[in-house]
Amino acid sequence: MKKLLLISASLFLSLFTGAQTFTSNALTAIPDAGPIMTIPIVVSGLSPANIDTIFGIETVCFDITHTYDADLHISLQAPDGTIVDLSISNGGGGANFTGTCLNQSAANSIVTGSAPFTGTYRPQGFIGAMNNGQVGNGTWNLLVQDVAGADTGSVHSWSITFGNAPAHPFLFSSSNLPIVVLNTNNQNIVDSPNILAQMGIIDNGPGIRNHVTDSLNTYNNKILIQLRGSSSQSFPQKSYGLTTLDINGTLHDTIIMGMPAQSDWILYAPYDDKTCMRDVLTYDIANQTGHYASRTRFCELMLNGQYQGIYVMMEKIKRDSNRVSVSKLTPLDITGDELTGGYIIKIDRDDGPGSYWTSPFYSNTGVPINFVYVYPKYTLMAPIQKTYIQSFVDSFELALNGPNFTDPVNGYRKYIGVGSFIDYFLLNEVSKNVDGYRLSTFFHKEKLSKGGKLKAGPAWDYNLAWWNANYCGGDSDTGWVYQQNNICSSGWQSTFWWERFLDDQSYTYQLKCRWVELRQSVLSITRINNYVDSIALYLDEAQQRHFTVWPIIGVYTWPNPSPIPTSYADEITAMKNWIFNRITWMDAHLPGNCNTLVNENSIASENVNVYPNPFSSGFHLNFYLPHNTFLKIEVTDVLGKTIKNMEQKNFAEGENNLEVNFTSDELKTGMYLLKIISPSGTIVKKVNKID
Repeated sequence: MKKLLLISASLFLSLFTGAQTFTSNALTAIPDAGPIMTIPIVVSGLSPANIDTIFGIETVCFDITHTYDADLHISLQAPDGTIVDLSISNGGGGANFTGTCLNQSAANSIVTGSAPFTGTYRPQGFIGAMNNGQVGNGTWNLLVQDVAGADTGSVHSWSITFGNAPAHPFLFSSSNLPIVVLNTNNQNIVDSPNILAQMGIIDNGPGIRNHVTDSLNTYNNKILIQLRGSSSQSFPQKSYGLTTLDINGTLHDTIIMGMPAQSDWILYAPYDDKTCMRDVLTYDIANQTGHYASRTRFCELMLNGQYQGIYVMMEKIKRDSNRVSVSKLTPLDITGDELTGGYIIKIDRDDGPGSYWTSPFYSNTGVPINFVYVYPKYTLMAPIQKTYIQSFVDSFELALNGPNFTDPVNGYRKYIGVGSFIDYFLLNEVSKNVDGYRLSTFFHKEKLSKGGKLKAGPAWDYNLAWWNANYCGGDSDTGWVYQQNNICSSGWQSTFWWERFLDDQSYTYQLKCRWVELRQSVLSITRINNYVDSIALYLDEAQQRHFTVWPIIGVYTWPNPSPIPTSYADEITAMKNWIFNRITWMDAHLPGNCNTLVNENSIASENVNVYPNPFSSGFHLNFYLPHNTFLKIEVTDVLGKTIKNMEQKNFAEGENNLEVNFTSDELKTGMYLLKIISPSGTIVKKVNKID
């Protein structure tokens, strides 16, 4: 009788509220690191039949046992194919979802909860996106996938409730950022293979607002799309690789958001970087120091009608004249100068057999270092091309490891562009990039007729830099990344190169002088703070939407260091404070002495005189050389942009004198940098122009 009364009361409550609940009790095993499990509920007799913001989905509930909740991706699929994420990788190492309900009106997000999840939470996505006017009768699917190994579980039951207090979709109407609109026709985007989709971009230009109802005015065509990333694929907000096509479905180089035409692009999701700007900041610094790094554009994404937050459209690392500008290499280029370049390689996770070679020089931990072929693609390389680039790198490592490694003719400098390695070192160290030197570490090499040396870069993948990793010392503003093999146990280790370079006094002289130079320009704390503040201001409106759909401000997401800032403004302040402390520490601890005469071809700072300084129309430059030396002398602005190339030639031993004059329109009033660049370093003198 008690059971009958409970059933009657439940039925009376449903009729009174208009709520209609449908349940599945099908016990479904969740395979370990397996495919997506689909548990259906057939909804019929729904009244009214169409679901919208007046009558529609209110709540989804489920009971799931699992020994590691963070392995689970749980989503809901509507009859029209719309998919909304309910819980993606939440709960850490905790177990089970017990009586877990998701309702858009709940006070707390599932993101902020902890296992075992019991009670009612806001879902990760907006289930209101399904209340889009579609017919609610049909098959609804709970999609559950275990994305990692070592743990298993089962779905015991789930239910869906429709009623008169439906969830509303996220309202997104306009932005000061470009808007990217993707439509996959409700196909799942997977790691492989690519799927065919449609992409449009709304970009009305600087200072003009973009509305989702505007025409797709800078791109509107087919694309191929797939997931990209490694550990980041477990994040709720996904990154994508895009290939632009023409109307016939053929690869087509396309200008995207003003960036030079190419067919390969990346739509990067800054989920674990709550400033949303760490990669953008790093690539800007790399570009400002004279090296190519990917161009970037902030945007907001609509995917199948659902708002996905802030994204960064960026160039994929590719060989072409506007990206990594090395010579084209075909499978027929197997002799002479043509064989010697160009190549792009990286230290990173490999792509399977044949995609890499292993260095004969292991790290100091004995972990193998793998070099991966990037360009040409390993499947397109002639065997002799693989042999050539491997032998070249092996020869460099052999020379660097040898007793005469500092020899200017036959030592390591014979094989590499030292300046690029110094700049790459400083970028990794100033940002405390925990992946530096061991993952996403690129190099490129031109053919011999165009210099032929191996150069470091482009810079890539700095989302865990600038105080955004709580492991391998990434949360500390002291210590060196190049020494991480000693403190960081990992399947990936850095080469011995970076420590060995520092055994060369000439290298540390050049390193310290470059640091001093960059600290007056690109790595000025004032300049960095101004850049960060300008991006934060640009993103201020969009970040409020972003952190509404991804409510993770103040919440730990892997691998955030502590303490966790509690607002976007605090995220920016925390990063800027860390940068100040990091640069201050490096000022005091970077090896080398920029004012020390280190070899017979050096020009010492104390032997360089500039007068008058300040100057009005010109100045006199006097310097002493111990031997005949090739020098390049130039004047740049404080950001490193060349204003005047003065000399580039061999200068005689002894005292040298130059008169430097400027026309009335060459220089404005202000500070400039006089640079004297020698084979073993750069001398920088500040000069001030006055009226």
